[in-house]
Amino acid sequence: MTQTIVGSTALTLMDWAKRQDDDGRTAIIVDLLSQTNEMMLDMLWIEGNQTDGHKTTMTTGLPEGTWREFYQGISPTKGGTAQIKDTVGVLEAYSDIDMDLADLNGNSAEFRLSESAMFMEGMTQQAQQAFLYENTRLNPERMLGFTPRYNSLETSVSQSANNVISAGGTASTNTSVWFIQWGANTCAGIFPRGAKAGLSMEDLGRKTKYLPSGTQFEVYSSYFKWKMGLCVRDWRYVTRLCNIDVSYLTGTQAANLINLFISAFAHWPTAPRMATLAPDPTMPSGVVGGGRAAIYCNRTIATFMSLQATNKTNVLLQMQEFAGMVVPTFRGVPIRIVDQLLSTEAAVT
Repeated sequence: MTQTIVGSTALTLMDWAKRQDDDGRTAIIVDLLSQTNEMMLDMLWIEGNQTDGHKTTMTTGLPEGTWREFYQGISPTKGGTAQIKDTVGVLEAYSDIDMDLADLNGNSAEFRLSESAMFMEGMTQQAQQAFLYENTRLNPERMLGFTPRYNSLETSVSQSANNVISAGGTASTNTSVWFIQWGANTCAGIFPRGAKAGLSMEDLGRKTKYLPSGTQFEVYSSYFKWKMGLCVRDWRYVTRLCNIDVSYLTGTQAANLINLFISAFAHWPTAPRMATLAPDPTMPSGVVGGGRAAIYCNRTIATFMSLQATNKTNVLLQMQEFAGMVVPTFRGVPIRIVDQLLSTEAAVT
């Protein structure tokens, strides 16, 4: 017989007691596991042209003309194209709370809301982790994130290696900084054709829960669902600065992050048109949000860059207002915090 450890998968009376104030109301929970993942706030979302993803047609070669002499012919040429398909994964969860447990304080709606908030935070962290590191070669039911697309320094292995810059770290205490220009024709999050964008929650109300033992009880049930994927239509607008050893941010062994940031900018084909959260009026209809550029790093690197911005000799890093907050910027592009960016990445070779 399969045993279920109830406390690990379902709310218990002890869990309920920990969420009550002295007056019997549901307590305001301080979420010590919450994170800052600002990539999820900035990301442009587009509806895919497939029911399970998005197909992109890209140029692989340009036609050429012929320098013709008199009485000589012209060779026929043509442009080359290729198609790639980015798939979406479906992240789902159920929240089933024993009805009598939720009704104990007479405010089941508030109690259920406290649980739903934790589900949404947890799934958002999962989504951010997936956009950074998920690999469909290892988990075909999921999605393909940024790291597997930009995980080589050898251009003979991958064309995107042209936009992968090493800071020199060789240990397993590395992190990465991502330079991304979001746009419908550059890089965007995708959801399937005809589906809803973002995390959705459906209140299933009261239902009967059946256990493997054959017994049953009543629960309040909520259903969470998020269909998501990543589409990089033009790999040139994403640059990865990798192999940043967080053990050596200062001192003689430290990488010169300012120079590396300048180099990363030079890899973009064009400078960003917008460094703002305001909608871009030139974007096609159906696009959720507007085009924007941003730099993404973990809290360790963000703190280091903020300290560098206070250096009077620095002219490229500044503290500027972005989305109502004062943040470090590099050449006017905001440096955003992503807590899911690891400081334990293996060295990229």
